[in-house]
Amino acid sequence: MIEKIIHKNIIIALIIYKSHKQDGVEFFSSNEYLLQLGYMMRPKGYQIVPHIHNPVCRNTIGTQEVLFIKSGEIRIDFYSFKKVFLESRKLSAGDIILLAGAGHGIEVLKKAEIVEVKNGPFIEGADKGRFMGKKGKK
Repeated sequence: MIEKIIHKNIIIALIIYKSHKQDGVEFFSSNEYLLQLGYMMRPKGYQIVPHIHNPVCRNTIGTQEVLFIKSGEIRIDFYSFKKVFLESRKLSAGDIILLAGAGHGIEVLKKAEIVEVKNGPFIEGADKGRFMGKKGKK
């Protein structure tokens, strides 16, 4: 299953639950996203032609991140660009989320192992604008 978290007609997150299955290739993110998130299911013996990714210059503004929940359980809270709480989702082992825009906070509900991928480089002091969340925690 795929779920889109939408606020004011803008996708702020894409969740690919571990139950999602589909033959072939499927990309969930639009070409305008900083990160492209896709899914592949291929039969045994299928080959991807060897290739190199050419050094293409890209100019990006903002940060997007993908979280792979390897184990445990988390709750992710979504916020608008105006820092207003919108809604929450629980994610568990095998789920993947692309955080495409706006704000978010995470609470670990069961000890979790998470892999994060985001565009970089990370610039300390400039990349994040922290604010008080729904539980009054910064």
